[in-house]
Amino acid sequence: MKRRDALKLVLASAGTVPLALAAAAGSAPGPAKCEGDGTPAQFVPKNVPDPKPQENDLAKFPRCPYCGMDRKQFHHSRMLIHYANGVPDGVCSLHCAAISLSINVDAEPKSVWVGDNASDAEVKPLAEADKATFLIGGSAPGVMSARSKVAYGSEAAAKVAQAAQGGEIGGFDQALLAAYTDMAKDVARIRKNREERRSRMKASPKG
Repeated sequence: MKRRDALKLVLASAGTVPLALAAAAGSAPGPAKCEGDGTPAQFVPKNVPDPKPQENDLAKFPRCPYCGMDRKQFHHSRMLIHYANGVPDGVCSLHCAAISLSINVDAEPKSVWVGDNASDAEVKPLAEADKATFLIGGSAPGVMSARSKVAYGSEAAAKVAQAAQGGEIGGFDQALLAAYTDMAKDVARIRKNREERRSRMKASPKG
């Protein structure tokens, strides 16, 4: 999967990605040590190489390293990136997968999986993201994003969902571009929501 050059172009385009992410993906070196970091190649790799990270991925990677969300709870939107060095990164959503790919811009992803919403299984199986069809901007709620990007293992299933929910049909590259385009607004909204939640917790009586 040769997505590194395209990713750099996306990062360089004006207004599509927060400055902090663009800086993280550039040539500036990170600190030599970053304790508590759970991401695969953000400064210091923490996950060990795994030849088959997609097998039993929810047990192996229970929480998203970028936002802390429970990947089993968000099994339908979860993603798994397997970098060429064998190090996996299990995340909750396309939003956090976009963060992983930008931070690890010099690590080539050899495989990317996503929850397959064409399946009726209680826990959605993983499908290859490059072969999936995404419904972008339908009425389904987004995960870490105001605009949803829902993956389907078959184009037919995506079109059925589109007929009911609206939105646009696209491939993984289009969905990833949408994630980067939405990043600034989504991060601002997430920070606002979390600050409001902290304020409510502080204001509520302890008992």
